[in-house]
Amino acid sequence: MTTARHLATIDRLRALPFPRAPGPAPPDSPGYHLAELRTEERVAPDEEREQCAAERDAVAVVLGLRWGAPQTFSLWSLTARAADGEEIPEPWAALSRRVDDIDLWRRDGRWVAIGVTRAQGDDPRRLLVAVTAADPP
Repeated sequence: MTTARHLATIDRLRALPFPRAPGPAPPDSPGYHLAELRTEERVAPDEEREQCAAERDAVAVVLGLRWGAPQTFSLWSLTARAADGEEIPEPWAALSRRVDDIDLWRRDGRWVAIGVTRAQGDDPRRLLVAVTAADPP
């Protein structure tokens, strides 16, 4: 049931129009949707990573059957480029602050990215999805 809920969320986000980019962005800047797929379940901290990774893998298998194998995209370079002062467009900047790597598909003019957040203090790991028309930098 969890995989089905995650897929329904992804499908809903893909169908929604994008909101206007926040801040002083030009009106034609591509918007995006960023959502946490896995938030409600609590497991022991040493099991969080495995649980989130298993859920990501299950979603990736189904999306792979629909759209083909994902690209695996490391966000490390975006983090390094941002640290050097480069402005990274959203949602890629937000993802790179929270996720090490993503599974990525392009379908119908939109990118779909899923990834597991890094451990940050007491915050539980999360399974994130981003849907955007903006190409990865």
